[in-house]
This record gives sequence, C-alpha cells and structure tokens, in this order.
Amino acid sequence: MLFKDEIQMLKRVPFFSEMEPSKLKLLAFASDRVSYHAGDELFRQGDLGDAAYVLLTGKVDVLIDSPSGQIKLTEMSGNAIVGEIAILCDSVRTATVRASTSVEALRIGKEQFFKLMSDFPDVTIKVMRVLAERLTQTTTELSKARSSSNA
Repeated sequence: MLFKDEIQMLKRVPFFSEMEPSKLKLLAFASDRVSYHAGDELFRQGDLGDAAYVLLTGKVDVLIDSPSGQIKLTEMSGNAIVGEIAILCDSVRTATVRASTSVEALRIGKEQFFKLMSDFPDVTIKVMRVLAERLTQTTTELSKARSSSNA
C-alpha cells in the first residue's frame, strides 16, 4: 500500500475524518505500518499500553481473560482504532486483540497519539464518545457472558 493510500484510509477513520490532509500526512509519516496474520496478537491483556492501532484492512477479535477462559467481547474491522484505552489511562491493556484475518494497521505511538489529541480537540471528543460506547458495549457483553455461565 502506498503512502497516499494510507492517508486516504486514515481519512475514512471517524476520529480523523475532519483533519486537514497535511496533518494526515504527518500522522501517516509518524506511524509505523504493521502486518499481522490470522491468529497473531496485536497485544495482550496486561501488556504495557504504548501505542494505538488504526486498522486499515482485516478483522480483529477483542478478548478478555476470565476464570472460565477468554471471552470474545467484539470483532473490529477496517477504519477502527484499538489500543487507545491503555495509553489514555496510562495503564496496562484491558483486553487482548488478536487478528482473525490478515490485518494491516498503522501503529501510533503514545506520544504521537497525545500530540494528535492536543492539536485536534475534535479528535479528543470523538475518542471520548467511542470510549463511552465501548464501555457500554463491554458492560452489556460481560453481563451476557456472566448470565450464560451461571445458567
């Protein structure tokens, strides 16, 4: 994939859709292009949060550890961002993210992600909204998982 293709893909990510093309170029240039095969882990629950990942192509499963094994919370695909919670909270990863297909992603380091948020307040608001939606979804999925394991 060419650099200009990465910029076009970033523009499709809701967080970055309103950014100027010049800022998208800087973001794409400052990011690392990474590839994963199905079954590869982008990161594990408990790992240090050092980057967020913009999924350009492919699908990932978001999994959490439980006493009865891993629970799949959701599946995410292109134009999504994963891993931002740990860097925003300056904590360890709250979930494992595993590629369910081949995945191409841009890895945005913690410092670059914070600079992006400070330079673009609109991105910060979008991040907060997505986090709130994910918290609601996670709470719902966990309630379902607990109900089915108690049945």
